[in-house]
Amino acid sequence: MKIAVTGHLGTIGRPLVSALRAAGHEVVGIDLRHDADGVRADIANFQQLARAVPRGIDLMYHLAAEFGRHNGEDYNQQLWQTNAIGTKNVLRLQEVRGFKLIFASSSEVYGERKDTLLTEDLPLSPFYLSNDYAISKLVNEGQIHNARQQWGNQVMTLRFFNAYGPGEHYHAYRSVVCLFAYRALKGIPYDVYEGYHRVFQYVDDLVATLVRAADRFHDGLTINVGGEEYCSVRQLHEEICKYVPQAASLARFLPEEKHNVVNKRPCIARALTILGHDPTTRLKVGVPKTIDWLRQTYGL
Repeated sequence: MKIAVTGHLGTIGRPLVSALRAAGHEVVGIDLRHDADGVRADIANFQQLARAVPRGIDLMYHLAAEFGRHNGEDYNQQLWQTNAIGTKNVLRLQEVRGFKLIFASSSEVYGERKDTLLTEDLPLSPFYLSNDYAISKLVNEGQIHNARQQWGNQVMTLRFFNAYGPGEHYHAYRSVVCLFAYRALKGIPYDVYEGYHRVFQYVDDLVATLVRAADRFHDGLTINVGGEEYCSVRQLHEEICKYVPQAASLARFLPEEKHNVVNKRPCIARALTILGHDPTTRLKVGVPKTIDWLRQTYGL
C-alpha cells in the first residue's frame, strides 16, 4: 500500500514507519519537526497538511498529537490546536482524497469508571474525564463519528493503553515507565502513587499489531490495544529497582495524583481476534531493554 503516517518521529511513529516499509509498503512520514526521511507539516494548518500528504495514498495512520495529561494542562492552547483542529483537518482531507484512516485514540477517553474491565462499547462522557488531553481525544472520536456520518469517511479507531519502550526520549510529560527509569538513572526523586494500576505494552508488540491493521482494516470499528500484564505503579517502581538499585531511595509514595485515573484495565478481545494482537513482552523483559536504551542514549 501507499501509506502516510502523521507523527512519524514519535515513539510509536518511528518504529511503525520502519516496520511498514519492511512489510513492503511505500510510506511517507509527516511531522512538525524537520527530518530527512519525512515531510515537515503542522497538521493544524490545512494547507501544510494537504501539501505534505501525497495524492493517491491508500491509508493514513494518524498518530500526531499533543500527548499527556499534564502537558495538556500546561500547554492547553497547543493541545487543542493540534488534537482538535489538526484531526479535523485530517478528516476534511480524507473527505476529499478518499483514503482509509487508522486513528490513534487513547485509554484516557474512558476516564474514571467503576467498571472493572474497560470494553469498547461502554458509553463515554466528558463528565468522566479529569484532564484536557482526555477530553481532546474524546472530541476526536466525536469528530470521526461526524465525518463518517456526513461524508462517509472510512475510519478505524484504536485506543492505545500505556505503550513504553526504547525510543521514548525523556521529558517531564512522558509515560510513567520513561519517567521513572530516566529519573532513577539520573538520581532525580519521583512520585509513586499508591493504589494506581495499569496495563503495560511494549512498543514492539504494539507496532506489530499496527502493521497488521493495514491489512485487517474494519471501517467504523473501535478497538482497545493494550497489554495483558496488569499491575500497580508501585510494582513498576519495584521492577525498575532491580536494574537501578538507587531508585529505591528516590521514590516518594503518595496517595493521589490530580488529573489521573486510578485504575485502567482494558478488554482486548477484539485486538486479539481481529488484529492478531500478541502482547507477550512482560515488564521483566521490556523494562531492562528500556533502561539499557536510556543508558546508551543519554550516556548514563
